[in-house]
Amino acid sequence: MSKEKTLIVIAGPTASGKTDLSLLIAKHYNTCILSADSRQFYKEMKIGTASPSAEVLSEIPHYFIGHLSIHDNYNVSSFETEALTVLDECFQTKDVVVACGGSGLYLDALCYGIDELPDPDPELRNTLNHRYEKEGLSSMLNLLRELDPEYYEIVDKKNPQRILRALEVCLQTNKSYTSQRTRTPKKRNFNIQKYCLSLPRNVLNERINQRTEEMMEAGLLAEAQSLYPYRHLNALKTVGYKELFDFMDKKCSLEESVEKIKTHTRRYAKRQITWFKRDSSYQWASPEEIHLELTRKI
Repeated sequence: MSKEKTLIVIAGPTASGKTDLSLLIAKHYNTCILSADSRQFYKEMKIGTASPSAEVLSEIPHYFIGHLSIHDNYNVSSFETEALTVLDECFQTKDVVVACGGSGLYLDALCYGIDELPDPDPELRNTLNHRYEKEGLSSMLNLLRELDPEYYEIVDKKNPQRILRALEVCLQTNKSYTSQRTRTPKKRNFNIQKYCLSLPRNVLNERINQRTEEMMEAGLLAEAQSLYPYRHLNALKTVGYKELFDFMDKKCSLEESVEKIKTHTRRYAKRQITWFKRDSSYQWASPEEIHLELTRKI
């Protein structure tokens, strides 16, 4: 494949306008979009993950939207392999492809590759999930500190999925997670242009609040009720569902649940921004500035 082929990455925090911008860019280049939003992979979670509408999906070819069930086993390694295969196919007829998403780990896998770690052991994962639900996150962090003190120092201590995954690897292999992370980027045979959407904090917060209200009006509660029997699955340990499950468990009122969704989404957006700021290859700008640059560049 020629190095003239280019992957445009549109990243940013939740509710920042990635979907709309990616659609404009894809239309400009008459190309397709690869989603790197790990929760939009699941077909049962359309409203709560703000998946692109059927109208949007009919306008531009999309990949990795609703291609999985919440019952499927899937990981970032599978995504890397499948996304590179899709890219190779798209680049046969397109010079430019757009990747869009807010899941930093998945975007990193696409751009840099990931370390070869063992696939999750379902029994071990269930055991750790049950322990997490019973004892809480602090217990999991204490265990991680014992098994891998180096990774404990740098892990996002508010991200249970990342903490539990590190524990899985440690317990499966009897080696520290740190020792198995080479962090050596893999070479890609295409150019990569990376952009991250930047909005004033008050604007982003207002967009988050507004989108939460729109999700509720669109039927998020009914969607969450249909998924309640499967709330133990990793896919559903997601902002927007967890809070409504608490309402269904009579731990809070519906109004309190909605406010928690807004609060927790704002915190999640802050963590996303922190993740993307660690990578100096991202160009930060407003959606309008990125659109202007990309429609007269490349």
